[in-house]
Amino acid sequence: MRKLWLAAAFAAFVAPAGYAQVGAPTLSAITADIVKSGGGKIGSVELSDGPTGVLVRVEVSGLTPGWHAMHFHAVADCSDEGFQKSGAHINHAMDKKPHGLLNPDGPDFGELTNFFVGADGTAKAETFTALVKLGSESTRANLLDADGSALVIHANADDHFTQPIGGAGARVACAVIR
Repeated sequence: MRKLWLAAAFAAFVAPAGYAQVGAPTLSAITADIVKSGGGKIGSVELSDGPTGVLVRVEVSGLTPGWHAMHFHAVADCSDEGFQKSGAHINHAMDKKPHGLLNPDGPDFGELTNFFVGADGTAKAETFTALVKLGSESTRANLLDADGSALVIHANADDHFTQPIGGAGARVACAVIR
């Protein structure tokens, strides 16, 4: 009986009703479909705005196994074959930086980490970037500016240094961020 009472008291102490909401910041989040070149949904991306940047969560299927790069591109347009209408990487107009998380003169605002696709063609990844925001701010790029942005997945890994895209290769998937 004593163990049961202790377990109930502990549960009430650890997770009282409404505890998770007390003092929690109000965060904005958006979800977008990821489409493959030629059309067709292959996954989704969820972007959660935090006080110091954006948390990016990706779930995809139908990709080639191995490492893939993903970057934020400047225009919310995934309508063409090869996703060229999404433009180049997001890059703050007043502070253009070269490509690469490992570049001593970089990185540009579109940089994200690589992710790994398993033998079955699926991947789940989560990364964080302090380079962008879901809204206007003077020191970080705004993913939701007038023309939006796009998350672009590339055929290969990014070496985080080589210009202009780190050897990441063709654009194979894209998500419109608005």
